[in-house]
Amino acid sequence: MKVEEYLQKQKSPQKEICQQLRETILKTFPGIKEEMRWGVPTYADGKYYIVSLKDHVNLGFSTAGLSKAEIELFEGSGKTMKVVKIHSIDEIVEDQIVELLKLVWIKQNPEA
Repeated sequence: MKVEEYLQKQKSPQKEICQQLRETILKTFPGIKEEMRWGVPTYADGKYYIVSLKDHVNLGFSTAGLSKAEIELFEGSGKTMKVVKIHSIDEIVEDQIVELLKLVWIKQNPEA
């Protein structure tokens, strides 16, 4: 399955939320590796993922290299991944999402 197929199969509002998050990731990191992994769209070899759930969408972030304070910016109980939960398209604050994407990228790619 391709990312576009995954997105098309989602119901509203999750579909539109997923599409907006994908656009933000692709705009923030032109040329980023996008693939289906774990049954969901993933980016940069699993640093980020988007998953549509029953009543919201999770934008997942790898926590490798983040400080405890930085990890607290996210939700979830995962040991290596945390999320931002989004219930409606109106909850997406693109500047904040971009800031979190870049934080994880810089911490995991210090040479970049």
